[in-house]
Amino acid sequence: MRGAVIHAPGDVRFETVDDPKIIYPTDAVIRMAVTCVCGSDLWPYRGAEPVGDPHPMGHEYVGFVEEVGSAVTAVRPGQFVVGSFATSDNTCANCANGFQSNCLHREFMSTCQAEYVRIPNAQGTLVATKDVPDESLWPGLLAVSDVMGTGWWAADAAEVKPGSTAVVVGDGAVGLCAVIAAKELGAERIIAMSRHASRQELARAFGATDIVAERGEEGVERIKELTGGIGADSVLECVGTGESMLQALHSARPGGNVGFVGVPHDVAVDGQELFFSHVGLRGGPAPVRHYLPDLIERVLTRRIDPGQVFDLTLSLDQVAEGYKAMDERRAIKTLLQP
Repeated sequence: MRGAVIHAPGDVRFETVDDPKIIYPTDAVIRMAVTCVCGSDLWPYRGAEPVGDPHPMGHEYVGFVEEVGSAVTAVRPGQFVVGSFATSDNTCANCANGFQSNCLHREFMSTCQAEYVRIPNAQGTLVATKDVPDESLWPGLLAVSDVMGTGWWAADAAEVKPGSTAVVVGDGAVGLCAVIAAKELGAERIIAMSRHASRQELARAFGATDIVAERGEEGVERIKELTGGIGADSVLECVGTGESMLQALHSARPGGNVGFVGVPHDVAVDGQELFFSHVGLRGGPAPVRHYLPDLIERVLTRRIDPGQVFDLTLSLDQVAEGYKAMDERRAIKTLLQP
């Protein structure tokens, strides 16, 4: 089969790779319906993370079950399934506590920009829909496998409550999905921090009530102006840089909470400052599997449409252009069709 392989920063190729096979009884193999390029894929693409030897890419997926191992009974060949970027057995103590992304048998997906993919821990990871969804819903279900689940985790970790004020730092796909999550969880006021007109427009469509274009301390001051000088109840940090983390922490009110889901790069938190701020801080890899049944239902009933974050659709063999478009900010998120 063929799939995306990164060779060096800025060098992604669509080439022949090994066909996936059942290795363990807990595996499944799926045929990709749609996949995509994630903002976190840009870290190695931009050289912010080491590439090392050439290796496959991609961790978001929905598709059709082709084959299952002998221990997999939750799904069967032919079913349409949604999974998570972090696999889980969904039975260990961490899974039972709602943190499937810290499953004791966790594996991170990394080969999904391809025609077929092996899913470890398939019994606990994959959720099948009752029927094959209409193709118009596939982008939304794909978003659920990562960016929508991650945006939801940001809102959950930040303890967004009905009637509260939430700030979303970041206008990428995760940030925009975090706006959806904040609205669904009942936030009365949602302030999206964004400097890009098209993303501001989508944020408003998703439920943002205010837009703040300023960054850094100027952005923080604007948030304070909008919140009576205090700061927000909940801040959703969806970028992962040192600047975005400080912006998030400084935008929260005393007693407020920050949910951080952007993979940290050069992030340092001052312990003394955090101690005296009375701001709560929680984050990490999103426990997407915990939210999957609920989020899938919201997409299937068209209550939410996170698939709108895909503003560029390409064939899978054009994956290199998908990376380039996102790197150059010509696209929020690239959908790839086999």
